[in-house]
Amino acid sequence: MPTVTAPIPRRKLADEIEARILAHIQDHRLKPGDTLPSERELMSRFMVGRPAIREAMQNLQRKGLAEIKHGERPRVAEPSFEAMAEQMSETMRHMLSHNAASMEHLKEARATFETEMARIAARRATQEDVRVLRAIVARQAGLRTEPGDFLKCDGELHAAIARISGNPIFASLSAALFDWLANFHVVLVRKPGFEQLTLDEHTAIIDAIAAGDPELAGQQMADHLYRANKLYHQDNLTD
Repeated sequence: MPTVTAPIPRRKLADEIEARILAHIQDHRLKPGDTLPSERELMSRFMVGRPAIREAMQNLQRKGLAEIKHGERPRVAEPSFEAMAEQMSETMRHMLSHNAASMEHLKEARATFETEMARIAARRATQEDVRVLRAIVARQAGLRTEPGDFLKCDGELHAAIARISGNPIFASLSAALFDWLANFHVVLVRKPGFEQLTLDEHTAIIDAIAAGDPELAGQQMADHLYRANKLYHQDNLTD
């Protein structure tokens, strides 16, 4: 007897158009910056209305695969690790808001990742790299009464440490991890005393990087992040 299989699910029209546009890109070996067929051409080719074409193109844009500008033909987008991380942002924020276990897993993953970034930075940092890190902390010190800007500098520092690796994936991942958690720890920088503690810990990390001591840099980073992680848990900031 022939094997019984489940029926093949029907696809949304926009999903089918999206798949065909992707096939067009592959079949014609289009490169980033190359133009794609216009809305009118796609409507004629697929014999569908404008709404389905627009939905398909917007889906491709959200995925970082197409670039759409008003008054211009759509183009194949430049690959971007930042765009890839941004695609996950809303899903990640939703998960963190409603799943305490996901928050704990992400905090642990970030601490492990950032600790290694500090070790790598201690091995590779130039004097200019260290100057950039110290300039960020100096700017952050002047923002003690501005929680949002203080927190932004915090993210800039961690991203700058990751950039020292020379690996753009690390830099993008550092920024994404910080962004995903940012909504859940901004309260900390509003508490008296925590601003200076954060600044002191950042300075200790930079001093270890400047000294070229990977183990000390990693330990300082781990202490900094696990101290923060413990506070996140105590304050129940995932609510």
